Amino acid sequence: MATPPTYRHYNRWVANETLEDFALRYTALRARRWSAARVANTALGIVSFLALEAIGGAITLQYGVVNAVSAMAVVMLLIFLFGLPLCYHAARSGLDIDLLTRGAGFGYLGSTLSSLIYASFTFIFFAIEASIMAMALQLLLAIPLAWGYLLSALLVIPLVTHGIRRISRFQLWTQPLWLILQIAPFAYLLLWQPQALSGWLDFTGSATAEQFDLALFGAAAALILPLMAQNGEQADFLRFLPPATQIGRRRWWLALLLSGPGWSLIGMLKLLAGSLLAWLALQHGVAPMLADDPAHMYQLAFHFLTGSEGMALLLTTLFVVVSQLKINVTNAYAGSLAWSNFFSRLTHSHPGRIVWLIFNVAIALLLMELGLYHTFESILIGYAVLVLAWIGSVVADLTINRWLHLRPDELEFRRGYLYDINPVGSGSMLLASLAGGVAMLGWGGATLAALAPFIALLLPFVSAPLIAYAGGRRYYRVAAAEATDSQGVSAVGDHTCQLCEHHFEAADTLSCPHYHGTLCSLCCALDAGCGDRCRPTAHIGAQLQQLQQRLPQPLRQIPATTAQFLLLLLPLSLLIAALFALVHAATPAAAAAAVATALWHSWLLLLIVTGVLLWLHLLARQSRQQALREAQQQSERLRREMVAHRRTHQQLQQAKEAAVAANQAKSRYLSGVSHELRTPLNTLLGYAQLLDQVPRLPATAEQAARAIRRSGEHLAEVIEGLEQFALNLRESMLASPKWRD
Repeated sequence: MATPPTYRHYNRWVANETLEDFALRYTALRARRWSAARVANTALGIVSFLALEAIGGAITLQYGVVNAVSAMAVVMLLIFLFGLPLCYHAARSGLDIDLLTRGAGFGYLGSTLSSLIYASFTFIFFAIEASIMAMALQLLLAIPLAWGYLLSALLVIPLVTHGIRRISRFQLWTQPLWLILQIAPFAYLLLWQPQALSGWLDFTGSATAEQFDLALFGAAAALILPLMAQNGEQADFLRFLPPATQIGRRRWWLALLLSGPGWSLIGMLKLLAGSLLAWLALQHGVAPMLADDPAHMYQLAFHFLTGSEGMALLLTTLFVVVSQLKINVTNAYAGSLAWSNFFSRLTHSHPGRIVWLIFNVAIALLLMELGLYHTFESILIGYAVLVLAWIGSVVADLTINRWLHLRPDELEFRRGYLYDINPVGSGSMLLASLAGGVAMLGWGGATLAALAPFIALLLPFVSAPLIAYAGGRRYYRVAAAEATDSQGVSAVGDHTCQLCEHHFEAADTLSCPHYHGTLCSLCCALDAGCGDRCRPTAHIGAQLQQLQQRLPQPLRQIPATTAQFLLLLLPLSLLIAALFALVHAATPAAAAAAVATALWHSWLLLLIVTGVLLWLHLLARQSRQQALREAQQQSERLRREMVAHRRTHQQLQQAKEAAVAANQAKSRYLSGVSHELRTPLNTLLGYAQLLDQVPRLPATAEQAARAIRRSGEHLAEVIEGLEQFALNLRESMLASPKWRD
């Protein structure tokens, strides 16, 4: 018996594809209507971000040109190589980076942590870029930084509300102006003032590194490597690239390479530009703390170009504002998608992408007001291990595991067909994060600490295939999904979701055994009452029970709720410890002891708070599941009562119909009998009347004739009464509503 659907009514934001931009969904073919050039130009808008110049300048001033340029070249090559499979599969499958991660070895809930990491990347870099913009506004217009932060954040929101449609238009309109302002000062310096650049390649930085040093190279690379996550934002836009069958493979590949991983080539040039301008600013008396600030860098560059202080300030402000808006529309857009994915899995609700857009911008604004920009080096170093472990695990699954046939060829993102936790990506990321964190703490020496980000990035290429081989591919797709899907949704055409009643392409729908119908992927993700009937052994509760059964015998006796509590508290406590360790690693040596004590006490307090909140969450979840089971049982009892009532009603109807048929038969029988009796009776009465009219009839015969006549007339009255009874019976049946129904 199919469960009656509870129709889901989204608010007008979620129902509007233009505003929602297929958040949490496969990007429908009808949405890939822009030209390849338009999509590529939109994706390439990210190369405007001035954090590249800031990072290039910072590592040059600190580690010298030799180590800084070496780190730039190696990291940008890695960004290109790692970005290629991400952008390729996003454009091919129509999935954003969060859904791509979900299907690339992480599972439905396993990718929750990666969504949080990715979302943090978007608001951290949003805050950095907006801080640069606010400092430029302060430099030219004397706007206080606090108000500059607010203005820099609010300007982005209306540009992102309507998704790629408005963003692509904004990137198209601003691209010519940005290119002119970006190229002009460097063209002037290289062509007309080359003597101003002499000495740049010999700059040794504060570390006085005259030659290549592996430790300094690793430290410089650690600041650039977090930019690896920028490939995720490229993937978010390239999912709108038209299929190669429509535009041709050559054009498709050209757009993919240039606007996908190809951004790293332009990024390399901007890192070099930042290195050059920071050195130039230092040579012209700019304070070392301000020499790596892009506003001061470009003010000097435009002063070389124009020779006017006022014009240089104007051009600098215009350039910084345009550049930062171009990148921050991308950061805000990608962040809204990441937060949507994160919270939809935890809360089974989706108020709309615009809500998370504002949420992402608000967090970035808070970080700006707290002075994030002045500590961004420490933040990037600590952040590098987590983001690289995530990217490395995804790429290892999409390349090595795919080539070795350790995973299915197709990427699955629909909740009903996924395990909650896929140990391939989740386990690989955990191992890489721990290894990178341990190395960063210096337990393997200074050189290994400097190379910790590379360890986190490359270790998944070993761990992911091993875990996939041990699991035998079975955690990528629920086995029962194959049979369910083959019996349910057709692979072609549009289908109507049974819950929201909207139409979706086949790739965005699935067959639901709970509702016995077709659901869209979003309704499946948000449904909290199905009890995971489509995957009884693949949800997190069942997986934790399976894990507990593999533990030693004494541990198997632990109650299920307690076991879940311990299994969840352990990784959470390790994650908090790793974050605190990264903070301690970035602390100056003079304050290391005091900071270590404070972090240790903070970790213990957070461990207690986390444990209490986690225990309350598990108890609430258990109570909710019990209430859901009771509601389902009550619903089942009500359904059985309705079935019994319907059966009784059917039996009553049958009895009524039988009674009607019987009465109709009686009526027809009486009418027939009266007809059969009246015919011979009329004959008898006729002959009795004839005998009565015969003259001089014997007394005996005359008496007999009168007797026959009286008896015939009496019998005629009886027959007439029977006919009247049959007529009344028929009229009463026709007049009664219960018989008429």
